[in-house]
Amino acid sequence: MDFDLTDDQATIRDAVRELAGKFDEQYWVEKDAAHQFPTEFYDTFAKGGWLGITTPEEYGGHGLGITEASILLQEVAASGAGMNGASSMHLSIFGMHPVIVHGSEELKRRTLPRIVDGSLHVCFGVTEPGAGLDTTRITTFARRDGDRYIVNGRKVWISKAMESEKVLLLTRTTKFEDVAKKTDGLTLFLTDLDRSRVDIRPIAKMGRNAVTSNELFIDNLEIPVEDRVGEEGKGFKYILDGLNPERMLVASEALGIGRAALRRATQYANEREVFGRKIGMNQGIQFPLADSLAHLDAAELVLRKATWLYDNGRPCAREANTAKYLCAEAGFQAADRALQTHGGMGYSEEYHVARYFREARLTRIAPLSQEMVLNYLGEHVLGLPRSY
Repeated sequence: MDFDLTDDQATIRDAVRELAGKFDEQYWVEKDAAHQFPTEFYDTFAKGGWLGITTPEEYGGHGLGITEASILLQEVAASGAGMNGASSMHLSIFGMHPVIVHGSEELKRRTLPRIVDGSLHVCFGVTEPGAGLDTTRITTFARRDGDRYIVNGRKVWISKAMESEKVLLLTRTTKFEDVAKKTDGLTLFLTDLDRSRVDIRPIAKMGRNAVTSNELFIDNLEIPVEDRVGEEGKGFKYILDGLNPERMLVASEALGIGRAALRRATQYANEREVFGRKIGMNQGIQFPLADSLAHLDAAELVLRKATWLYDNGRPCAREANTAKYLCAEAGFQAADRALQTHGGMGYSEEYHVARYFREARLTRIAPLSQEMVLNYLGEHVLGLPRSY
């Protein structure tokens, strides 16, 4: 069992750390407060070729694995960029996996090189207000009309829709009540986000405000058949291919935020003096931070196992879900303790830990809740009855 990063992986870690470090925490404070997309940061990483880390070489990428992608996003989050930085590039790095595996050669040639070079922003349109995590219950419908589809419906919590030119859109092409199996009749498209047919409305939210989350109201959007990913009716199967890697990447981002928060807390505890002594001398401060360090380290080991399994073609659902659960818990706990270490100043924006707290909290909800992870482990690993 080898716990060392390869030379290439270590190089990726160091290079990303150096590049992300050029954007200090004040940059992220200002972008978050202004609700402004971090264009300079995104463009810098696109220019460096990092957006194509998992895209096959024939489309301009590097063809590396989810392990390398997780190292990249962990370092981005740990730099102080948090979820704002990670979310600006998350979908470009791995969200196109269903297109890479199931899309036509023409669709891949038309879109992937532009995603790699950063000129094409794409959002992911799956979630709906009436369905939530029960994806089979979505009602956005694509009706075939000759060589095109006409789409009507509504999506919610769509990240980067304001910046995106295209959307990876999951629809129904057969109504739920008309399918023999509930996962049938779902069709996936990668198509233009036509503003004349799609009304995009940003959602006011508690954090990660440099990257928007949006509601989409779709009214007679026309999609050419060439924009369909794979076969009609098999979209649910296609998006399943990306679920475990997505959980690993969010786990890596949660881990990075936890590291950033712990770094801030340790710095403050070493500098702040109360009652004639540095507060880091007090076990009431020191023990929680040390405990968070231990939990972050343990969670990272599970994440590394999960990504190794995936990259080696091994079953990894148990480890992917466990990594997401443990990294989200450890990251949020570290952010919470960092805020507590700062006392009243932790509640201000000046010391950054309040932002880490808000963004770490997101990882316990997205891309699925901690409770849904436990549902999976209970049913599929422990063999307990389905609980929902």
